[in-house]
This record gives sequence, structure tokens and C-alpha cells, in this order.
Amino acid sequence: MDVPSRQHLLFSIVLFAFVSCSQSSGQDALQLFHKMQTALGGAEKIASIRDFEQTVHANAWDYSGNPMGVVRKRVRFVRPNYLRVDQMGRSDTYVLYFDGTSGWEILPDGTVAELKGGELTFARNYLNGLILNTWLADRDRRYVLGSPARNVITIGSKDNSFPASETTLDPVTFLPIEENADPNRPTSVVTKFGQWQTVNGVKFPSLITKFHGSTKLAEITVEKTTLNSGIKPADLAIKPPDLKPVMSQP
Repeated sequence: MDVPSRQHLLFSIVLFAFVSCSQSSGQDALQLFHKMQTALGGAEKIASIRDFEQTVHANAWDYSGNPMGVVRKRVRFVRPNYLRVDQMGRSDTYVLYFDGTSGWEILPDGTVAELKGGELTFARNYLNGLILNTWLADRDRRYVLGSPARNVITIGSKDNSFPASETTLDPVTFLPIEENADPNRPTSVVTKFGQWQTVNGVKFPSLITKFHGSTKLAEITVEKTTLNSGIKPADLAIKPPDLKPVMSQP
């Protein structure tokens, strides 16, 4: 399943999942990663997050620059591997539930399907790239760190089981400022981060902009981020009776 075939891939909450690279510029990848963790609020505060909920809206465009309207998304996550995504958009409305092994999806036409094939891969990649997982990549044996250039971090899978990219850090604050979804391709999706806000001592970007070359694909505004609100895994597994995305708490 490639990006053009699934537009909702463009609106994934900030993805930091990536490839292993050799170190250079005299910087140690782990030390640089720890500087990023400290800038974000500290590894212990990030690790203390048991559940996460974020709602966003995005203005979207296709690869030719044609407007696709407004997309709204609600993402919920409970450690270690429970994920629920509800999205509404003119051309891509769906609901996804994944427990780290299996799950289901409500497709745009209202069909309920078990996750398999490309849909299962998409769910695994989404979970592996979720910021609360990759921000603790140094504690997870699935990931490997690298630094191919000054103030650049790569965080990838040891077995190449999920997509790769690299993140550039601000040289002063050490917060992420840009992510290249696939540095090995001449033109890949580049994500820029801005307007950082602090929630329970942890920083999250509230403005996320995605580009493919010079074409803007999405301008994402975070409406609300909630941490440790007591979300239960069983809550995420409930299918909406009307088979439509649940965009807010009942």
C-alpha cells in the first residue's frame, strides 16, 4: 500500500519511524537522541504517559496541488500497542482499531473488514511510527539509532519491518523541525513541525505541514492533546453502532 493509494496516510499524527544510518559529523546518535528527549520534556515523563488522545484538522491537497478539503482526525493510544484512529474527510473517511497483532477497519463505504495484507501493514507502520513509541526508541530493541549528519537523527527498525526516515533537530532547542519520510528517494514527503506546546510537561507540535517536493499536501492544526485520561483498551475496540467515525467523547 503506497502513499498515493491511501490519502489518510498523509495525516498520521507526527511519524518518527525510520532507518538505520552510519554516524558522522562527530556526533554520537544516542547522545543526540537524548538531547531531543530532554528538549521534549525528558524520557521519564514521556515513559509515564499511559494513554494519549489527540484531535486535529487539516487542509489537504493531492499530489497535483488540487484541494481535497478539510480532514478531521482523532487518534487514541493506550500502551503498549492499542491504537484507534477515527477520521472524516471528503475523500477518505475511515475508522481503524489495532491491538498490535490484529484489528479491524471501517472503510469509506461503511464496510467492516478485518485487518490483513496492506491494511495490516498500514496499522503496524502507524503504531511503530507513533511519536510516543519512537520518542523512547532507545528503550526498544526494535529500533536502531543513527546520525548521518550534524543534528540529524535516524531511528529505524533493525529488521527493516517498517518505513524509514530521518529527523532534523533545531541546533539551539534540539526539538524536531523537519522529517524526511524517505531520504533515499529523490522526492519524498517532508514534514515540518512548529508551534510547540507543553502538555503535562511534554512538548508536542501543534502545527504540522507536509510537502511532496514543492507541493503542499497538508497543513495540520492540533486542536487538543490529552494525556493519561484513563482510556481503556476495551473502549478503543468498540465499533460505532452507525459505523461512522467517533470524533469526540460521548
